[in-house]
Amino acid sequence: MDCKKVGALLYRLRKEKGFTQKQVADRMNISDKTISKWERGLGCPDINLLGELSGLFEVDIDKLLEGELEPNTLDSGNLRRMKFYVCPACGSVITNTGNAEISCCGRKLSLLIAKPADQAHLATVERTDGEAYVTFHHEMSKNHFISFVAYVSNEKLLLVKLYPEQEASVRLPEVVPMQLPRRYSRRLYYYCSRHGLYAL
Repeated sequence: MDCKKVGALLYRLRKEKGFTQKQVADRMNISDKTISKWERGLGCPDINLLGELSGLFEVDIDKLLEGELEPNTLDSGNLRRMKFYVCPACGSVITNTGNAEISCCGRKLSLLIAKPADQAHLATVERTDGEAYVTFHHEMSKNHFISFVAYVSNEKLLLVKLYPEQEASVRLPEVVPMQLPRRYSRRLYYYCSRHGLYAL
């Protein structure tokens, strides 16, 4: 741990929040001289204080230890770069289009890589009355089910959550005309709780 870098980051974060050294010290039950010492790089916070600093400044502990917050490149929100994550503990579905570090239930989540459907995970799409009716020949038991279906185009994301013991089908509004220029992309993603992410 580089105390100079950590101190410079702590100083920057304190200024961003508009806190004085005394306000930070009072919140943490330590002296403002200790805060001053850290910010000048003359020492580093004890490990048992990192969680409190992380909460106070809303920054990951890892980033505090590194002494750096490197911003991602500006994300224009292009949905063609949509990424999916699913928490193995609670089943939460998280999406993003940038290079975020995603965590849930205290675990860092891995990016899901979409694969083409195999025989057990085929989707059938029927278009009727301005809707797309998507069905799966897939079991929907508590341990093995289709968890979500997501329709992604250049500027739209429509995500439908499914649950065990319900029908393995969704109705999606036909949000995109059938005839599109080549540059316009759209994809259908769906996630099997046991085998991962698939894409059409």
